[in-house]
Amino acid sequence: MNQQKDLKEILNTLQYTDDAKVVEQISVHTKRVITRMKGIRRKVVVMSGKGGVGKSMTTVNLALALARMGQRVGLLDVDINGPCVPQMLGMRGKGLLDTAEGAVPPTGPLGIKVASMDFLLQDNAPVRWKGPMDLSPVWLGLTEMNVIREFLSDMVWGELDYLLADLPPGAAADKPPLLVGLIPDLAGAVVVTTPSEVASNVVQKSIAYAQELGIGILGVVENMSEYRCPSCGDTNPLFEGDTESMCEVLGLPLLGRIPFDRNFARTFDKGEPILDGDNPTVAKYQDIAKKIHTLLDYQQVLTGKL
Repeated sequence: MNQQKDLKEILNTLQYTDDAKVVEQISVHTKRVITRMKGIRRKVVVMSGKGGVGKSMTTVNLALALARMGQRVGLLDVDINGPCVPQMLGMRGKGLLDTAEGAVPPTGPLGIKVASMDFLLQDNAPVRWKGPMDLSPVWLGLTEMNVIREFLSDMVWGELDYLLADLPPGAAADKPPLLVGLIPDLAGAVVVTTPSEVASNVVQKSIAYAQELGIGILGVVENMSEYRCPSCGDTNPLFEGDTESMCEVLGLPLLGRIPFDRNFARTFDKGEPILDGDNPTVAKYQDIAKKIHTLLDYQQVLTGKL
């Protein structure tokens, strides 16, 4: 009790000033985000509770698949500490165009517009956050959120059918609520996992967290469901999990299974995305994109917003 009383007394003596007008800046950014988002028909986040499951690869290929369907697509790389989307799309070295209206994102394969922290870095320079050491955990979180807020408020996306947001590994606890606050009309989330039981257990927690925030889960993509031999094309399982059963328990659709294809992965690693829709792995992503598109069309019919 004495400790609680002492803490209250200390807090009551503290006085905060907003000389930098941070609150005003956040308010301006938030209003600007709402204006920017009006030109975007559907906003979808791609997330996972586990790192290393191929979330960015899934986001990139879903963006390409939607673009093949004639959709106008934007891709926001929210992983500001480890941005990799430009590398996968062969866009390293490009930059944001500064205009009077805001920053115009560069255009990549199939007309996809991309915003990423990578465009603001030189070569392979790391993202360095500097601030008061004794407040670094709080300061770091606030700074990262402000960067995301500025990305959303300053980007001149124009008219888009889809904006896909590639969330950081593990969908850090502060990012989903931030996006919900800035984009209240999120169409939903696509969750990526592997059949690994470890990944599935963590992913279920991430799904529950997203649902508590009011984010609708559009479905689950099982990545690395099996290994495709680069020589003969035969496939073999990589893990002994059961994503389908997990989806049944959670009442969510399993949107599709993507095999691990070394040749396929290598092309994106080198910044040479496969644009040929006849590729067997591309065809699987194409099928998933069609399911998402159909599902959102159906939801809009139900809500009378189509």
